[in-house]
Amino acid sequence: MDGQHSDRSRSRTSIDRTSSAMSRNPRIFSHVSVSTKESSTCTQEPPDYASWGQESHPTTFLLCRSKSSQTSLEHELFMEEAYNSAICFKMLRDIGTSDLLQTKYLTKKIKRMAQRCPNLVMETIHDYFKDNPEISCRHRLRLFEVLVTVIGTLNVLEETWQKCFMQLALEHMTKSTELDDIYQDAASNVLLALCRHSWPAVAKHLETELLTGVFPHRSLLYVMGILFSQEKFLKKEDRESWKDLLSQMTRKSVPFLNTDVWSKELLWAITKAGRTQQEHAPEKAFLFVYYGLILQAEENSTTVRTHLKTLLETSHQWDKQREGIALTVGLVAVRHLDDAWAILEQFGRSTPLRWSLQNLSLKPHTQSNKDLRWKWASSTMLLSYGQMAAWAKSHILPWVDNILSRMIFYFRFSSWDETLKQSFLTSISMLVGAISRSEGAHSYEFSQTSELLECLMTLMEKEPQDTLLTSVHQQVIRIVSSLCALRPPIDVERKSRLLSICFRSILALPQLDALEKQACLLLEQPNIQGLYSQTMEALDHMLQCFMVQNPTVNELHFLLSHLYIWLTSEKTHERQRAVHRCTALFKFLNHKQCLSTKENFIRVGQLVAMLGILCQDSDSTIQCVSLEALGHLYQLLMHQKAQETPEVERESPRELFGPDADGAVRWSSGDQKGCPPIPQGMASKDDSIFYMSSDQALQAITNHLEMAELTDLIWTTIDGLGSTSSSWVQAAADLLLLVIQEHGDSLATVGKMGQAIHQHLCAIQMPQAKDSALRVITLLARNHIPELVAAFLDFSTPLDSQAFRLWRALGAEQPASYLILTVLLAWLQKRPLPPSVGDGSSYPKEKSYLRSLAAMNTIHELQFAREFKKAVRDVFPQLFLAHLAQMHYILELSQPTEPEQEQEVQEVAVLNPQSTSLEALKSLLSTTGHWHDFAHLELQSAWEYFTSIHTYPQAVGLLARAMVQNHCTQIKAVLGYLLPNLQSQQERERKTAILLLVEFLYSPALLEVLSKQAALTVLAQSLQDPSSEIRVASLQGLGNILFHPEKESLLQSQLPAFLNGFFQKSEAVVVGIMGMVSDVLHRLGMQGAGAQTLSIAINTRYFFDDEQDKVRAAAMALFGDLVATVADRNLRGLRTQVCQSMVPLLLHLKDQCPAVVTQAKFTFYRCAVLLRWQPRHTLFCTLAWENGLSARHFLWTCLMTHSQEEFSIHLSQAINYLHSHHRHIKTWAALFIGYTTCYQPQAVSQMLSDKDIKLLSSTFKDLKKDPEPGIREFATRQLLFFWKVSARPNQ
Repeated sequence: MDGQHSDRSRSRTSIDRTSSAMSRNPRIFSHVSVSTKESSTCTQEPPDYASWGQESHPTTFLLCRSKSSQTSLEHELFMEEAYNSAICFKMLRDIGTSDLLQTKYLTKKIKRMAQRCPNLVMETIHDYFKDNPEISCRHRLRLFEVLVTVIGTLNVLEETWQKCFMQLALEHMTKSTELDDIYQDAASNVLLALCRHSWPAVAKHLETELLTGVFPHRSLLYVMGILFSQEKFLKKEDRESWKDLLSQMTRKSVPFLNTDVWSKELLWAITKAGRTQQEHAPEKAFLFVYYGLILQAEENSTTVRTHLKTLLETSHQWDKQREGIALTVGLVAVRHLDDAWAILEQFGRSTPLRWSLQNLSLKPHTQSNKDLRWKWASSTMLLSYGQMAAWAKSHILPWVDNILSRMIFYFRFSSWDETLKQSFLTSISMLVGAISRSEGAHSYEFSQTSELLECLMTLMEKEPQDTLLTSVHQQVIRIVSSLCALRPPIDVERKSRLLSICFRSILALPQLDALEKQACLLLEQPNIQGLYSQTMEALDHMLQCFMVQNPTVNELHFLLSHLYIWLTSEKTHERQRAVHRCTALFKFLNHKQCLSTKENFIRVGQLVAMLGILCQDSDSTIQCVSLEALGHLYQLLMHQKAQETPEVERESPRELFGPDADGAVRWSSGDQKGCPPIPQGMASKDDSIFYMSSDQALQAITNHLEMAELTDLIWTTIDGLGSTSSSWVQAAADLLLLVIQEHGDSLATVGKMGQAIHQHLCAIQMPQAKDSALRVITLLARNHIPELVAAFLDFSTPLDSQAFRLWRALGAEQPASYLILTVLLAWLQKRPLPPSVGDGSSYPKEKSYLRSLAAMNTIHELQFAREFKKAVRDVFPQLFLAHLAQMHYILELSQPTEPEQEQEVQEVAVLNPQSTSLEALKSLLSTTGHWHDFAHLELQSAWEYFTSIHTYPQAVGLLARAMVQNHCTQIKAVLGYLLPNLQSQQERERKTAILLLVEFLYSPALLEVLSKQAALTVLAQSLQDPSSEIRVASLQGLGNILFHPEKESLLQSQLPAFLNGFFQKSEAVVVGIMGMVSDVLHRLGMQGAGAQTLSIAINTRYFFDDEQDKVRAAAMALFGDLVATVADRNLRGLRTQVCQSMVPLLLHLKDQCPAVVTQAKFTFYRCAVLLRWQPRHTLFCTLAWENGLSARHFLWTCLMTHSQEEFSIHLSQAINYLHSHHRHIKTWAALFIGYTTCYQPQAVSQMLSDKDIKLLSSTFKDLKKDPEPGIREFATRQLLFFWKVSARPNQ
């Protein structure tokens, strides 16, 4: 259409413009027109319009100056106006054919032109509408939009244009076109734009049209709807008049309710489907308001109820429809609260609503359109109750519990979906908001708040745990924040559940980038960053509200205790969120200073420990925020501990948040861009904490903690050692070390701390963290050894590797190791019999008994530890005596007499204390350089004597005798501790002491400690001992040769007679006589047998190969005892006897009799000692524990190395043993000869006779069948050698 009339319109407009200009200025006679070329180019690209964006280049003036410099000013003004009018006209025309982007561009240019020449633009637009009535509806719609923009730009609009364009808008507002409502709305927008310039006229028209008695056109309702929802179209002074006007119109519209046609049209307009069903057109939104205001003004209760009932029976399918119905109900409730409540109750019992409820539903229906009309009716009910509360304001307080009960009912029994959820939250928010705005709310006690909280918690729990697409979380939390100010207060258990659910639903959400990635899949993507920040702010605000309502340290501890699990989370973003919440809460409390100072902080040590550990977190953000939290906590502590400062008058909850709780200042950390600074009053002297490192800050805080708080801090760090996070464990260990370094000296309950560290030590995988934990034990040992030792004993039976490391750490510093052993000895000496053995003693006694066993076990292990090496040597005498007494104690326990005793002994057997006590004694001797004494008992197999209470005296005697014979350097020291033990209350200690003393009488070192007379006195006093065993031992000691020198010659003179008894036929007699000679030699001590020594040696060696096992064993034992008595004397002829006995003793190591083997080992060792063989310790180890070919080869090497002069004798002795009837001895002799052959083949071949060679060959043939592969291979090689030797004479 525009194309058909373009030429005519352009021509007419040009003429009119010229005529108008000439009529205003007669001197102007020039005619201006727009060329066709200019018009054609403007539709594609509007370069001419750009001149309006460059105010410094007036094109018109340039053109005029270029044409003629003599043109008058009037002509220039005329030309400028004409040109601008033509440009504006052209742009208005082109808008009809432009695309959307070009239309926006043209509109922008016209807007700029209107700012410079408003009348010109308004006149041009008016004339364009007037002169072009045939333009299309779409073109006219765009012109309306341009007109709205231009009018909105102007601050002042001439009255002429107000009337013209108001008339234009009114003409087209009701006009029907193919664009339907869009066209009418565009025209209505012109009227709305005119409201700022001519409100009285517009208002008068609106009132007139609305009160005609005929239901108003939708465009009129559209205008009123926009005015009701958007006040920007009115000046401030006109807004109140609009409200008054609306109130008057609604009152005057009340009679229309009784007009059937008007009422039906109203209901039809309300229920009429919109363009998209989901949108809520302004006219329909206003209709709900208008309807509600009319019913509000209606005096007749019946009429109100009838209309409300009719409205509720309409469709509830669409969101905006439900919201509009609820708004109408809310407005009615302002004056007709009882009627609104009654109608809602009546509708709640209706069949359609009952159908929508989940557990009250009728039989299943298909989802028809009729069904969908009622499916969400319960959501409408929820919104209606919320609107009722919001509009009724203070009148709602008595109704709150009833309304809440209905809301809770519909929430619980309606079909669960997003619609119900949002309706419930919206309605609850409106109700809670109404309550919070009511001044008398705090005087009411609401009974339904607990049920409401349960619903909110259920709703929160049902939210997805991996997405954040809606504001449900923050809505729930804001409602809770408001509820916490109501009575009754939330009970502790419910609040605990609430906090747990809120933290789990929010803090456990995925990371922000993951949330945003999930939102990318949606068609309409929400602002995830905004939702996240708002949700975190809401959570902070809830915590702050809890503190405002109950500003006590108990409440603070309660809130933080629910955050601790998140502070220790394995996920970084969860820890980060949790520490942000802590920091925000501390910052808020610091700013408001509302926290009560009447009570001390609860478990502040735990809090400091948590934050201190987080200061070492792997995430840098957590480190910074945790350090900030420590700073605020420090300030809280300083404020709380400032006893000299008078208590600050705390503000009321309403004052803290300001007049509007929803507008409260929310202190947050991390999730907000900026945080208010710390007030000057607080920051003046304490803000230095914010500039410290984490270690410095922790030191500053711990210096102000009480002992109980420090203890709590330490316990928290110890618990942190058990974390599954390696970084948390490392940080906890470092913090624990830091605190112990500063405050370890003054701590209490360190024993339990040590036990806890032990429990976590095995789970610590990081070496550095484990070293820090062990270093803590070392530091604690400086001042707490007794407590730590007692505690460690509880887990030292048995002693695992981690416990052993703890003990080593405990004694890492030299002074501590000595004290530790001293304390362990004290525990070792607390040897009460267990309850079943004693007199029914109590648990502490039983614990002492178990600790005594544990002390023994611990000492046994520590004797091997490098850290305790010197200390063990220093306390050797005490340890020696303690071990001997402990073995006697264990033997006492191993004699049950009752069933209960048997059970106790079984428990002891599980710990195996008997073997442990024996091993402890062995390790003491072997690790302190007393292995010679150890070797004597080991080679005699004398340790088994310690396994019986009856042979215990013999075992102690043999050990003491070994010490004497080896000239032990500790005898004097042992005697110094032994003598006091003779006066002990414990029989076992007196018994051990007297047994040792009797043997030590043979040592010259005795007289360096005790005079002969003093020794006699001690022994004499022991004759009065209650124990018969002690008295017998004392008598034996009194008969020692030390006190009776004359016995030496007497005993030596009896030896020849004893030697004659060796040749008796009776085995028992011979063995007895040999034993008696050994006893005589022992009683003679270092004096020895004198002249009879050689005779005894010769006669004894004769019986080495006796056929009777016991005789052989006794002979070897006697020979060993004889060798021991002459160890330091001139060997004279005895040396030959000793050398000649080495091969028999060596070969009898393979004797068939175990007793003979034992005596052969011991005697061989004694002879080697006498002959000063080296290496002696290796020789002992080989004799004691090795039994293979390598051991045999080593012993042969020792013999050959140290006895080269007796080579021929040794070889001949070995050849003689080839005739032995004992297969093992014969084999060993053959191997001996074989070894000799390998190293000295020529000497052997010269000494062997043909008979010997045949015997050896026969022997090695038999050895080729030996089960041991090494012997078979060795025998094969030897046979080749002997065949070669036997073949030489023939050659």
